[in-house]
Amino acid sequence: MKILVCIKQVPDTTDIKWTEHNTIQREGVESIINPFDVYAIEEALKLKKTHDNVEITVLTMGPAQAEAILRDAIAVGCDNAVLISDRKFAGADTIATAKTISSAIKTKLSGFDLIICGQFAVDGDTAQTGPSIANDLNLPQVTYVKNIERYEEDYIIVKRILDEGTEIVKAKLPALVCVLKGNEEPTRPLINGVIKSQNANIPVYSMVDIGLVENEVGLKGSPTFVRKTFRMILSREHQMVSSVREVIEKIEEFTK
Repeated sequence: MKILVCIKQVPDTTDIKWTEHNTIQREGVESIINPFDVYAIEEALKLKKTHDNVEITVLTMGPAQAEAILRDAIAVGCDNAVLISDRKFAGADTIATAKTISSAIKTKLSGFDLIICGQFAVDGDTAQTGPSIANDLNLPQVTYVKNIERYEEDYIIVKRILDEGTEIVKAKLPALVCVLKGNEEPTRPLINGVIKSQNANIPVYSMVDIGLVENEVGLKGSPTFVRKTFRMILSREHQMVSSVREVIEKIEEFTK
């Protein structure tokens, strides 16, 4: 069984810096693996521990410094890693990001049985990238997965969390799942894993390598954009309103 885990590097700071295009500045900022992606790795590792011939590859899109989180993933038990990196990828929205990752999978990483993503990224919280990858690759998808219950032949059985309860879903492979945070303690690296991660050869693929052109990636390939960013300020001040219309007017006033 071949598993691909898509992970993301996110800023490990509350002092977020923004570019002139209202996208998060990532270079030169201390970063970590997106917390939801840690549990995506955990679900892959659990399958590896309970089944033979499971190979885990981790993939991320980002600047050169994102290689660090790939090595962290290898240190805890993943087998291979791939970095998609090109300055032209900067400023990509979720649509352009998914297109870039999907193109990398099609051209360089085909043949996977299961793709696992974190449900959310804490720097964006849109939950759009994983489902968009599944759509681009024409794969069945299951979102809001709490854990992968088991794998049998060409299927996986997962438990997903809904507003009204839980649901058990059987999905035919190849498929993509987006996972929530689990209850278990994330795997810690052992010395052999750290040594393996330090010696690992991590290929880096550019825009040209994965068969894309400039108007398909980054800001140029993004049909959406961030109009305005602001930091939420918590206050005990409050105002009384008498109608839904007044609430809408207050929100519009605040976001102008």
